[in-house]
Amino acid sequence: MTTQTTDIPPVEPGERRSWLKEHSELGVCVLLLALGVLVLTDALTMDVDIAQRGPVGPKTVPVVVGAGLLLIAALLAVDVLRGGRGQAEGGEDIDLSEPADWRTVLLLAGVFLGAAVLIEPLGFPIAGALLFWGAAFALGSRRIDRDPLIAAGLSLVTYTVFNNLLGVPLPGGPLMGVL
Repeated sequence: MTTQTTDIPPVEPGERRSWLKEHSELGVCVLLLALGVLVLTDALTMDVDIAQRGPVGPKTVPVVVGAGLLLIAALLAVDVLRGGRGQAEGGEDIDLSEPADWRTVLLLAGVFLGAAVLIEPLGFPIAGALLFWGAAFALGSRRIDRDPLIAAGLSLVTYTVFNNLLGVPLPGGPLMGVL
C-alpha cells in the first residue's frame, strides 16, 4: 500500500482569518442572498385569490425584489472575489478615531422598544410623542420647554395623515374618541 503526499501546505488559522478579513464584504452577500431567498419563498407561497388579481398580481413586486436581491448578491460576490473592495468611510463630520457613543445607541434602542411596547395600550399619538421626545433627548436636545410640544405635534400630524388621509388605521388608545 502506498501513501500519497501532496505539496499543498496546510492552511494556518491566522491565514484563514486574514482571508476572511480581506473578503468581509462576502458577509453582505450572504445576508442579501438569505433575504432574497426569504422574499422569494414568501412571495411564491403567497395565497392569491384569482378574483383579486389584475394584470399585475400581488406576487409581482415581491418576486421582482427577491430576484433583484439575488442578482445583487451574486454580482457583489463576484466583484469581491475578483478583488473589489468597499471604500472606507470618509467621515466628513465625525472623528473616526473616537469610539462609538454607546450611550446614545442604547438610549435610542430603549426609546424604540418602549414605543413598540406602548403603542397598543397608549395608542399611537401618545407612544409616538414619547418616541419623538425620547429620540430628541437621546440625540442631545435638552429643551424641556419646547421638545414635548414639538413631539406631540409631530405625533398628532403623523397619526392624522396615516389614519385619516391614507386610510392606514393606527391605534388611537385613550384618545380614540377625542381624535
